[in-house]
Amino acid sequence: MAREYGVPVTTLSTAHTADLARAELGSVRALLDDAFDGGFSDDDWDHTVGGVHALVRDSAGDLVAHGSVVQRRVAHAGRSLRTGYVEGVAVRADARRSGLGGQVMAALERVIDAAYELGALSASPDGAGLYRARGWEQWQGAFAAYGPGGPVPLPDDESAPYLRRVTAALDPAHALLFDWRGGDIL
Repeated sequence: MAREYGVPVTTLSTAHTADLARAELGSVRALLDDAFDGGFSDDDWDHTVGGVHALVRDSAGDLVAHGSVVQRRVAHAGRSLRTGYVEGVAVRADARRSGLGGQVMAALERVIDAAYELGALSASPDGAGLYRARGWEQWQGAFAAYGPGGPVPLPDDESAPYLRRVTAALDPAHALLFDWRGGDIL
């Protein structure tokens, strides 16, 4: 990757899934498969598409970082909150710890702040520091998912989601109930 004054030369763009060519989506999927060491499933991919993508390319035009935000519904204290859910955040191995994850998150946070009542995401232990440093807070209350037959408790090993409060007033005395989806709920 070309560098100028020790900083990677990159360009950041945003685009809706509908505006990305198949080849570009293939590059995104390949980046995510590599970044998650084969632990990125077809369900994970399904969760990543259908919203706005932040894409960082190096000076050669190769994809080096990605993230997306998709709309979900989260019920809380009798309200259904329009939630921008962050998915598929990854940086190519040779470009990590260079600020590209922060660039991706800044672009996604701009979308969340302008279009949603709440931002949410599920963080790996490796990624949690990035989100906390950007002001995302881990939810301290109960959380579950709406299943086909009603609320479904999540597995005990499921980490509480991280939230970015835009306009939503939240009370940890009331659970967050996430909409149902295939694969991992959060």
